[in-house]
Amino acid sequence: MTIQYLKKASPPVQAIDTATTETVRKMLAEIEREGEEAVRRYARDLDGHAGEIVLGADAFDKAERALGQGVKDDIAFARQRVLDFARRQRDSLSEFQAELLPGLVAGQRLIPCNTAGCYVPGGRYAHAASAIMSVGTAKVAGVKNIVATSPSHKDQGVHPAILYAMRLCGADHVLALGGVQAVAALAYGLFTGHAADIIVGPGNRFVAEAKRMLFGRVGIDVVAGPTESAIIADGGADPAIVTADLVGQAEHGPDSPVWLITTSRTLGEEVMRRAPEVIAALPELARDAATAAWRDYAEVVLCGTREEAVEVSDRYACEHLQVMASDLDWWLDRLTNYGSLFLGEETTVAYGDKCSGPNHILPTRGAARYSGGLSVGKFIKTVTWQRLDRGASRQVGQVAARISRLEGMEGHARTGDIRLHKYYPDERFDLGTLGGHGG
Repeated sequence: MTIQYLKKASPPVQAIDTATTETVRKMLAEIEREGEEAVRRYARDLDGHAGEIVLGADAFDKAERALGQGVKDDIAFARQRVLDFARRQRDSLSEFQAELLPGLVAGQRLIPCNTAGCYVPGGRYAHAASAIMSVGTAKVAGVKNIVATSPSHKDQGVHPAILYAMRLCGADHVLALGGVQAVAALAYGLFTGHAADIIVGPGNRFVAEAKRMLFGRVGIDVVAGPTESAIIADGGADPAIVTADLVGQAEHGPDSPVWLITTSRTLGEEVMRRAPEVIAALPELARDAATAAWRDYAEVVLCGTREEAVEVSDRYACEHLQVMASDLDWWLDRLTNYGSLFLGEETTVAYGDKCSGPNHILPTRGAARYSGGLSVGKFIKTVTWQRLDRGASRQVGQVAARISRLEGMEGHARTGDIRLHKYYPDERFDLGTLGGHGG
């Protein structure tokens, strides 16, 4: 059976977005030149925030008082799951040293970044879970300075749930900033004196472009695009649950793709019938986003075999991938391209987004072909070291000198020569000839 599309995406034609790039480039240059004054100006003009940028204890105390105990308990529950998973990730990494030949010892060290910048979005939705995912994971990794930032909207300030999660997870500094100005403040070390070594966290297209432009000067997690979700389902899947999960992810935004890959025509057609009704029942903000996402970006793909379903899924390489099909271990063994995998009807993306443990900051736009999501490892540098005694230097130095001369790098070769002549002045060595191709 050939792969068939019961519903094909028909996204609107996108103009080349040079305006975002030019806006971000101008803002970054201006902030680098003018520093904190430019950041304050953008915060006032773009977000209507003229208050303090660096938040102190009073802001956190106020946020905590604004939350009910149930909300605080839920945030603590999510924090515990996320940190537990992050600790297990950290424990799975290891340092080592080994003697590669007599006298040549080499090893690996795991060193946390000194400063992490954690961007927590606060636009359409209040992403308290993102504060846990970024700040909490950096803390478990052992980062010394964690600078977190989230938008402040006029006199309302940063959402109290976000502030509570930031403090609970151990942020060292919190900025009331969003957008390009926030990313720039993290990168340039404004307001805190700690320039970020890595900046993590999702955001809008301006935030994503600022991170992309600053990559190299700082590390980043991913260049995030719109949230993506796919479901693989067979004929035994519950169409009501499949539809709810697709629609639930479509509410992220009007350009958030959702894909159903199924071996059952009946299931695919039933989901297509149900989706408009489920979307219509959502609150207005979510309804508007999901309506556009389903209309323009959703796809329903019919496959003849589960092997074809794997092929299609790996081609999408989506951010979130759910499987509602029999023999879950078969799928776990064979699927290769995804940001995070959710197995079985009892498991859904929303659990991972909020509180089940694995990180929800994940690769999009096919980046799951070569990259995973945010983890403890993103905040830790895996560095190497080596030490040779004179006996090992005698053996390695000759080979290094010959290969260097083969490559035409005489300066490299002579760093081996000088040691061999110092340590073994009475010996003659075959050190190669410049550009030589010895047998």
